[in-house]
Amino acid sequence: MGRKRKASNRVKPITSDSKIKSTILQLLNSDASKAYSIKRIVKQLGFRDKPTKHIIPNLVIELEHDEKIHRLRNGSFKSVKKPAFHEGIVDHVSSRFAFLITEEFEEDIWVRTSDLKFAMDRDKVRFVIKKKGKRKRLEGKVVEILSRSRDQYVGKIEITPKYAFVIPDSRKIYYDFFIRPENMNKVKPNDKVIVKVLRWPAHDLNPEGKVIKVLGQAGENETEIHSIMAEFGLPFTFPESVIDIAEKIDEKISPKETKRRRDFRDVLTFTIDPADAKDFDDAISFQMLENGNYEVGVHIADVTHYVKEGSALDKEAFKRATSVYLVDRTIPMLPEKLSNEICSLKPQEDKLTFSVVFEMNEQAKVINQWFGRTIIHSDRRFTYEEAQERIETSKGDLATEICKLNKISENLREERFKSGAVNFEIVEVKFELGKNSEPLRIVPKIRKEAHKLIEEFMLLANKKVAEKVFKLKSGKKKRPFVYRTHDYPDPEKIAAFSNFVKKFGHNLKTNESSIAESINSLIDNIIGKPEENVLQSLAIRSMAKAKYTIKADGHFGLAFNHYTHFTSPIRRYPDMMVHRLLYAYLNKNGFVEEENLEDKCIHSSEMEKIAAGAERASIKFKQVEFIENTENKDYEGVVSGVTEWGLFVEIIENRCEGMIRLSDMLDDFYEFDEQNFRIIGKRNKKMITLGDKIKVRVIRTDIDRRIIDLDRVE
Repeated sequence: MGRKRKASNRVKPITSDSKIKSTILQLLNSDASKAYSIKRIVKQLGFRDKPTKHIIPNLVIELEHDEKIHRLRNGSFKSVKKPAFHEGIVDHVSSRFAFLITEEFEEDIWVRTSDLKFAMDRDKVRFVIKKKGKRKRLEGKVVEILSRSRDQYVGKIEITPKYAFVIPDSRKIYYDFFIRPENMNKVKPNDKVIVKVLRWPAHDLNPEGKVIKVLGQAGENETEIHSIMAEFGLPFTFPESVIDIAEKIDEKISPKETKRRRDFRDVLTFTIDPADAKDFDDAISFQMLENGNYEVGVHIADVTHYVKEGSALDKEAFKRATSVYLVDRTIPMLPEKLSNEICSLKPQEDKLTFSVVFEMNEQAKVINQWFGRTIIHSDRRFTYEEAQERIETSKGDLATEICKLNKISENLREERFKSGAVNFEIVEVKFELGKNSEPLRIVPKIRKEAHKLIEEFMLLANKKVAEKVFKLKSGKKKRPFVYRTHDYPDPEKIAAFSNFVKKFGHNLKTNESSIAESINSLIDNIIGKPEENVLQSLAIRSMAKAKYTIKADGHFGLAFNHYTHFTSPIRRYPDMMVHRLLYAYLNKNGFVEEENLEDKCIHSSEMEKIAAGAERASIKFKQVEFIENTENKDYEGVVSGVTEWGLFVEIIENRCEGMIRLSDMLDDFYEFDEQNFRIIGKRNKKMITLGDKIKVRVIRTDIDRRIIDLDRVE
């Protein structure tokens, strides 16, 4: 007999071969665009017993032989699955991570900065889904940059003997731009500049640029406002050719043109606008009818009579898409010859208009309506303050007419809220500026009845124009049109908001049929309370964003089935589109092709966002300028935002918002509780929550990046 074979010393793996193979496949399939070496596979799988570690290489080879994974030339392995590619826009909110905004998914995709492939904020990218990350949301990885959002950036230059860097103003750009001496363009220390990118970032290299324009010394008003304009890509001037065309427009209204229009020159007509307004694009006419009803005309400047579709003026207006209202200036959509002169509905001048005329009773019911081109002669220009005085005292010229219009507008407003409109009344601020545009005071904008009077009639006109076109058909087809839509709020956001308001002792119903009524009830209940502004802001953030589209969807916030923008063609390009379409449908009885209409809507919505961002930046700049000399002064504030890096606090006295950085809070180590909008001290368990009142002091200001740093005053 032969010798007995010794028992094997080999210890079996803890996990079966099939389970290990399944785990390997799961790893490689989780990101089909990624390749792994065997060593990295072993490390990623995390098995600690030696037998399992030893067997993994053999199992990887078996998977390759079974054609379930693929070996690359460098010896690494990847999934044979073709990765699903998606496209999105980068929103780079932190130096550590960004979001990819895409319509393909219900939620934005979280992505680490290291997985951005050096994409920058607003770049268009192709990406793959990696997995669900620690935050229980989809995590992505950029595989290709499809297009850069821009190639010019604004910032302050820092010069060294051999080179310079431009520190970008935008808080969403996390690279400094390297500038060689030959590309400095005669800059001086502390200059704000526009830099054009010559080389994009890669690996350990910063982007490289060339200074193409010097804006001036940082901190000066003109420099900072021009920096904001450049940062958001806003135009500094109109092209000379466009100005020349505008200057040559004939202001005279021919008898032939007058005969084509319904004549309202003998009907009482007036405008109500801010005291500092320079363009008046809407007017109201009013008269009693023999049957006891009222005729109310909403007359809008007929901009498209002068700006022909496809002309140089029209192309420039489309490019801008909207007027932008910075703190100390307006960047108009149309040259001043049009916006402030020809199309402005000035008193005691005949003007061409496009109108919606209503026959109404005192209860605000519309009995009849008419749409068409008109000619008017405004009898009087009222400021909001003058109109308000007549509403409050019933005294002064045209007080009777204004009070009757106000009563109708109140009924319109009441009916709108009965139908489910949401009553948001966020307090905005305005600045009183000195002769050098320095901020002297910050005061709240107060909306009174006169503002609401005009608002209600403009809303009514916009609604009725949308309804009119929606009902028109060409054969069985609906006529293409530009609508202003506002979706129902996201259920998850509303649920989170509902949970949060409970902490303040309030309740919010989240079912679709009750949301608007419940939000209005909440807003009524929090008036004058410390949490008022915070909860109003959070409620708005939980809402969807309004947009322009050819889809005839409704407007949740206004509770209208159909809505458009018809009333401001001097400052909004979609209103010009609406005027042209409405005129075509009323007079030509034709069918306008949809081609490019949705693209124009998307462009207009995007430009509206850019304008809002620039306006916020100019307000923030003036707030920082206003408050930078107030160090060592204590303020009462309200916690208006909570993030993992700090607390946003709005100062009650002047509405300026600053941040208390967690790194500056030295009394304890504070942790961010995202679900409950608060931070909690690790040792002392002290909690600071959204909406808490807190006393603060300004410790730092950075006018370049428009930042106010605060500290708690115990």
